[in-house]
Amino acid sequence: MKRRAFLKTLGLAGAAAATAAVPGLAAPTAANGADGKDQVLATLFDLSKCIGCGACVQACHEANAARYPEPEKPYPPMYPSRVKVEDWSDKRDVEDRLTPYNWLFIQSAAVTYQGRTLDVHMPRRCMHCQKPPCANLCPWGAAAKTENGSVRINTDICLGGAKCKTVCPWSIPQRQTGVGLYLDLLPSLAGNGVMYKCDRCYDRVRAGGVPACIEACPNEVQQIGPRDEIVKKAHELAASINGFIYGETENGGTNTIYVSPVPFELIEAASPPGPGRPTLKPVADAMSFESSLAAAVVVAPIAAVAGAVLRAGKRARDAEEKNNG
Repeated sequence: MKRRAFLKTLGLAGAAAATAAVPGLAAPTAANGADGKDQVLATLFDLSKCIGCGACVQACHEANAARYPEPEKPYPPMYPSRVKVEDWSDKRDVEDRLTPYNWLFIQSAAVTYQGRTLDVHMPRRCMHCQKPPCANLCPWGAAAKTENGSVRINTDICLGGAKCKTVCPWSIPQRQTGVGLYLDLLPSLAGNGVMYKCDRCYDRVRAGGVPACIEACPNEVQQIGPRDEIVKKAHELAASINGFIYGETENGGTNTIYVSPVPFELIEAASPPGPGRPTLKPVADAMSFESSLAAAVVVAPIAAVAGAVLRAGKRARDAEEKNNG
């Protein structure tokens, strides 16, 4: 009965949403907001300073522990059978790759360059693209680019279909089965959990603070600021150390920019990518292709309506649980 009432609410909300104005694909970004909160921010990583201590990883865990998934077991069987359970709930201590419980990891490599061998440590997490395909192509409107340039996943309405991971050039988002809205809909058919990734401590930044990883770093590896200023600093830093830049133009430009004393292809060769370990190859602008743009045009109204329906359904579920509580 609970599911039936929930689905009825979804139907009513869908009818209302269908008559509402359809918003754009991603939240508009304001330049240089008066309070400093609505400007597009980017982060700069100086890899010549990173010692791989892991303080940023620990800070990320502590800052986001309350948001980590707590799945319900046993998991409902999925149909078709090729849809597999993705369960990291018993592997929460894994820190050498991205998982639903680890949104930041340190990629380390011993790189020989110009006759010297250097130990390079590279904090890896979401790139926060300027034109994020995860946000533009999510069929449920669960992912969105924010006013300050970070990209977030709304875990309240995410169905875990993993479209965001499929279209991400770095396959960043990670899925946890047994949590989320799909359990209230068609648990054997819809989605398979919720997708998780770094949102660059959106709430902390929105409140005027800095991401936990930046605050905890003992060597000031990272800095955050308006993107144009960060790009300028990246070029100045690269010139001063004869270094290399990654993230400025990848996928049409990101808000995560690295400067390395060695070529990124050498880091990639010494520390190859794999599941949960993103590539460092050059990445073309995924949203520049006609097929992607056409898909975005189709998905936009669907995502807007679906997102409104799912949010309304979530509110109804919460209200029902409160009344029955």
